[in-house]
Amino acid sequence: MKAQKYTKETICTVGVQDKKFPEFFVGDTIVVSQRIKEGDKERIQLFEGDVIAMKKRGAATTFTVRKIGAHGIAVERIFPYYSPLVKAVELVKSGDVRRAKLYYVRERVGKAARLKEQVKRRVEGGDQIVEATEVQE
Repeated sequence: MKAQKYTKETICTVGVQDKKFPEFFVGDTIVVSQRIKEGDKERIQLFEGDVIAMKKRGAATTFTVRKIGAHGIAVERIFPYYSPLVKAVELVKSGDVRRAKLYYVRERVGKAARLKEQVKRRVEGGDQIVEATEVQE
């Protein structure tokens, strides 16, 4: 049997356009601007939190953002990367983690749930950038 017109690889690339978001990874703190439709009105809602997971599957690429809401209740949202409802992504802090998925943060509370921050500093007498790691406050 011969292959049809569309293969799995070509289907995954349909609808993939450059969104011009800053490059972010798991462990980073980001602000996601999302369009919300309420009846006939439309507004932009901001969601700020840590990226705990990314799934890269072509047009089906998603990233999971976790924030601590009111009264210490954690809220997680999964955003489709190529969705037209996601207007902008802003990078707040770069995180320094050693895992691809940060699901262990779900069980932690308070200071134990903090992630290390990746701080870039300039060395005196040169333009070389050195990366140092500090705990975010």
